[in-house]
Amino acid sequence: MNSELDAAAKLRSRTGATDKGDPLSINRAPDKRIAPWVSRSMVAYAYQKGAETLEGALCNDAPYIRSAVGVDWTATTRDGDLAIRDETFLCGQHSTIMPLKYSGGIKVAGLMLRPGALRALFGVNDGNMLDRIVSIERGGVDDDEVTSLFDESLAPTAWLLRIENWLADFVKRTGVAEPDPIAQALELQAFVDPNGSLSKFAERQNVSLRTIERTAKRDFGLPPNQIMRRARILDLAAKLCGVADQEDEEITLRFFDQAHQIREFQIFFGMTPLEFQRNRSAILTLSLEIRQARRLELLDWIEPGAIRPWMRKPLLAARAQLNQTVN
Repeated sequence: MNSELDAAAKLRSRTGATDKGDPLSINRAPDKRIAPWVSRSMVAYAYQKGAETLEGALCNDAPYIRSAVGVDWTATTRDGDLAIRDETFLCGQHSTIMPLKYSGGIKVAGLMLRPGALRALFGVNDGNMLDRIVSIERGGVDDDEVTSLFDESLAPTAWLLRIENWLADFVKRTGVAEPDPIAQALELQAFVDPNGSLSKFAERQNVSLRTIERTAKRDFGLPPNQIMRRARILDLAAKLCGVADQEDEEITLRFFDQAHQIREFQIFFGMTPLEFQRNRSAILTLSLEIRQARRLELLDWIEPGAIRPWMRKPLLAARAQLNQTVN
């Protein structure tokens, strides 16, 4: 991953920014009608100065439905390079960092899905989607049905509301089942205590450890210990990018020592924590911020919609706009 520290100077965000100038999204809990399948709703606009291609990365521990319009993406997926423009696509979870090249800025709206939701909603195997991106048409939905919801005259939050309304109608029309509650509990465990005993977790769920392992492979594409390992690394990455609570010392205390921290980080990101911080990706920072906002709300560290520790003033105006639209 090449340095993208100067991306803040090339991207002018309409949906907020960190105190270092990296663009952020407007993100919040989803519409209650789709909450059993969706864990977070987001929209991000950033206009690019110049026409050069920027390099960044994606890294999510949740699947997504995303609509990207007016910009060019090239993601290096498990199946090779994938060019994306003006379409809606399904994104699987990541086992490692996914390189991304983009030009034209950032204009994306999406729904972070719960583990197992790809299968429940679209019949797409979550486990097989690891490190993959496919057209929403793979899930039996015509691309234009979702991508056409974008309108240049709309405010970013209005576009997002259209996508939420579409999915709510889709769920009502198709009567799809909700994802497995054991998978949801496993995801919550990764947020609460990724160092916790998986055997004790299985006991609390009144199932065998083998059932937990099968559920993880089916709905995450990874064994349970890898899910927890990824959670530790993504929390640390968010802290290094400045989009985590800097007073949360538990994030660094989860590792035995600095050597363990560096080794784990290199396995996931291919570089040391210091190198990662020096080569911070603007688009990855945006993605990690969404995850951390959800994490803090799940842990009841902040109220939904509250000011997050890393917010800066330009984001507050966007937040006020979101609250007006929702209310």
